[in-house]
Amino acid sequence: MAAATAPAPAATAAPPNFRAQLVAAQAMNQSMLCVGLDPEPAKFPGAWKDDAERTFDFCAAIVDATKDLVCAFKPQIAHFAALRAEDQLERLIAHIQVVAPHVPVILDAKRGDIGSTAEQYAREAFERYRADAVTLSPFLGLDSIEPYMKWHGKGLILLCRTSNAGGSDLQAQRLESGALLYEHIARLAAGEWNHGGQLALVVGATFPAEVARVRELAPTLPLLIPGIGAQGGDAEATVRAGWRPDGPIVVSSSRAVLYAGTAAHGSGFAEAARAVALATRAQLQQARPL
Repeated sequence: MAAATAPAPAATAAPPNFRAQLVAAQAMNQSMLCVGLDPEPAKFPGAWKDDAERTFDFCAAIVDATKDLVCAFKPQIAHFAALRAEDQLERLIAHIQVVAPHVPVILDAKRGDIGSTAEQYAREAFERYRADAVTLSPFLGLDSIEPYMKWHGKGLILLCRTSNAGGSDLQAQRLESGALLYEHIARLAAGEWNHGGQLALVVGATFPAEVARVRELAPTLPLLIPGIGAQGGDAEATVRAGWRPDGPIVVSSSRAVLYAGTAAHGSGFAEAARAVALATRAQLQQARPL
């Protein structure tokens, strides 16, 4: 009798790929909108006002109201840490992954360090919080990004041309090559730094000409574009500058959605947030070039 053949080892599932998750969420929800989750208890509605213990409840209600309208959620870690609400952030991301498993979570942390410190920041983002992507500062160079690349498939979103006016102090400085600093970052991210295919860029909606320039230099990288809504960025100009069929954009709005109805609508704050998200999604979709 022939010896029994040992069963083949089970195939190991590939880790989730942020870009693929993003593209799938955009197609499913017909959306380029990312809702930023920046809790401020002073703006919470009704009896929740000034109650940091309600941070999860407030953010989860926003998630539940908008989960079919977005391509990503972006919790801002400092808004939770300052409230000693890191445990609520963990719960919130776990909640998103249950109620909207197709929607990627971007942890807005803007970390920038090297060596063992960067390794711990990566563990924090991807192991503790189980985020699908994290925002990073590239100021310390490639070796500040490489520890995060060990987490295959995770998105690493580098600050490039930020939405604040003071960003020009450094990002618009001209190098000896003639390029501006933000252009140099875009070239590196689209080229020699992106050997794992994980990189994306942050470019502010307040600078649509720079959005277009970054897209020219990095034609296929995902672009996270904050600055519409409360910061005054032009949503339509942003989409025209950044959208390409093979270059996804993620247009982020935080305060304009979160606090759309907390004062006027009381318990209807989530419905008001949904109405603003719905209108913003439609505005972005309509601005997309045919």
